[in-house]
Amino acid sequence: MSTSTVRTLVVDEQSLPLGERLIAAGLIGEDQLQVALKEQTRSDEPLGRILVRLGLLSEGILRDTLGESLGHEAIDLSKAIPDPDALKMVPKNIARRYRILPINFDKNEKVLTLAMADTQNVVAIDQVAAALGSGIGISTLVAGEAEIEVAIEQFYQYELSVQGILREIDTGEIDNLNVAVESDEYSHPLIRLVDAILADAVKKDCSDIHFEPEAGFLRVRYRIDGVMRQAMALHRSYWPGMVVRLKVMSKMNIAETRAPQDGRISLTLAGRKIDFRVASQQTTHGENFVLRILDRRKGIVPLKNLNLMRESLTALQLMMARPEGIILVTGPTGSGKTTTLYSMLNYRNDETVNIMTLEDPVEYPMPMIRQTSLNEAAKLDFANGIRSMMRQDPDIILVGEIRDEETAEMAFRAAMTGHQVFSTLHTNSALGAMPRLIDIGVKPQIMAGNIIGIVAQRLVRRLCRHCRQAYAPDETERTLLGIRSNKPVLLYREGSCEACSFLGFKGRLAVIEVLKVSQELDEMMARTATRKEMHEAALASGFIDLAEDGIRHVMAGTTSLSEISRVVDLTARVE
Repeated sequence: MSTSTVRTLVVDEQSLPLGERLIAAGLIGEDQLQVALKEQTRSDEPLGRILVRLGLLSEGILRDTLGESLGHEAIDLSKAIPDPDALKMVPKNIARRYRILPINFDKNEKVLTLAMADTQNVVAIDQVAAALGSGIGISTLVAGEAEIEVAIEQFYQYELSVQGILREIDTGEIDNLNVAVESDEYSHPLIRLVDAILADAVKKDCSDIHFEPEAGFLRVRYRIDGVMRQAMALHRSYWPGMVVRLKVMSKMNIAETRAPQDGRISLTLAGRKIDFRVASQQTTHGENFVLRILDRRKGIVPLKNLNLMRESLTALQLMMARPEGIILVTGPTGSGKTTTLYSMLNYRNDETVNIMTLEDPVEYPMPMIRQTSLNEAAKLDFANGIRSMMRQDPDIILVGEIRDEETAEMAFRAAMTGHQVFSTLHTNSALGAMPRLIDIGVKPQIMAGNIIGIVAQRLVRRLCRHCRQAYAPDETERTLLGIRSNKPVLLYREGSCEACSFLGFKGRLAVIEVLKVSQELDEMMARTATRKEMHEAALASGFIDLAEDGIRHVMAGTTSLSEISRVVDLTARVE
């Protein structure tokens, strides 16, 4: 969004005065407004601050009300970590004068996000625009005025970049005991170091952060596009304080150092809410921490954005149109099964159906969907959870994973009693789901007629469009791709440039096969036909397998042949 666009939106916005908006929302009375207005005549304070000072409103309620009435998203600065690059773009004196806090700078879009108490303050936006120069747009979020003032003093006072904090630590002594009890959090560099690492990982589109203590140092690794990369190595002496900080943030027991623990962190980073699922594990050199980054903006993808082939998308939509039965999503850990399931639920989600989920744990909250996490303390496992959900009048049930015979039995029982059931299964292909279910204990006669369809998928890295290199495939590669003619073909492989951090890949895409179970396949399941027979029957009905879908991406130049070969077996095409 350009600066001029923001300015136009602010000037054209027609809204009631703050006091009348608060009365209309039922948050204050007319008499309370008159008290605040009389107080305002004695000082130059804004009305909102006076209402908070008098105790008539809380800072959070004022912030959320302003955000809703002005059509702007609100931000809770008490749980926010600003981008150090954004802070450098706006001088502290301008931030103080106009009560604004830079939150994030999107280098790709060239947009600076500001937290403001008054998003209609055209003068403030003009001053920031003048300081930024041309070519940089401004977007705004609503925050409480007192929150902004505290945040300005907090974040502008201390170093927030990882390298700057490490230099600060190297010049002074570290008191690990104060990490858990420090009243002014940002006065302790280890607290800022942990926050800076989390912010850095989100900015680099990581899916996981690994803190791995070794004998003499701490290794920090990021998982980006499915591949682990070392981000930094820190001195071993930093780790005890960092452990305390991570445990406090994720509400773990800081006194427990031997047993594994799980926790969750919610922060506002890059101007949006990010959740972290935290797990600790004792190792020979200390506690190992892994944080899974759950970015809601990326977690729920519209079905049309899954990049399915037209035939596969049509098959999936026909499967979801069935009123009862089971749809399975299969693949190894980290293959995007949860994202696909949420996309399918989102496609079906409207006020005419009751959707309930049982997950381990709930990763992305979704509106109108009743979501439940497994609870060991309440003895709520998948099997017991399905029994309970069936008494809640559901139309669609999502079971996080079919792990054992009891869960499978309850899932199929739900499908046979008029419910549509979505679940995941760990198998290598769509057709591999049948022998896996038999191995768990499901009878072939039960599977037949109750499995609507099976989706299998993998995630592969996407070639960087800035540096990918074209080349002519050799004979082996042409055979793998099934190119029979001698016509010239161009493929692409990874290059190296700054845009992809010199790795050749940036981002990931899904390779997916969708098997719609036909009547013929039902009959073959019931008589336990061989996998080869079922595969031939599926291909005859138009089934596009993982290898074929992967080759489509290679021929389109979105990924490389070596990358597809890393996750999908193409050798069967040579036989």
